[in-house]
Amino acid sequence: MLTSTIIGTTIRTARKAQGLRQDELAAAANVGVRFLIELEAGKETAQIGKALAVLAALGIDVSLTLPAGTGE
Repeated sequence: MLTSTIIGTTIRTARKAQGLRQDELAAAANVGVRFLIELEAGKETAQIGKALAVLAALGIDVSLTLPAGTGE
């Protein structure tokens, strides 16, 4: 199961692998540094739109899969 902690850890790992500081990534994603710090820490109340912007800035693709038998 995907959790906010896993997403935060993934973002932190990708940011560091790309040699970005938190302020640099926050600027690239048009979010605040405090938001990014909380997102990397796995804060569960993070705004989904902003989280998706951070993931996009890192080049991380997100996909969703419906359970079998619930649609296409």
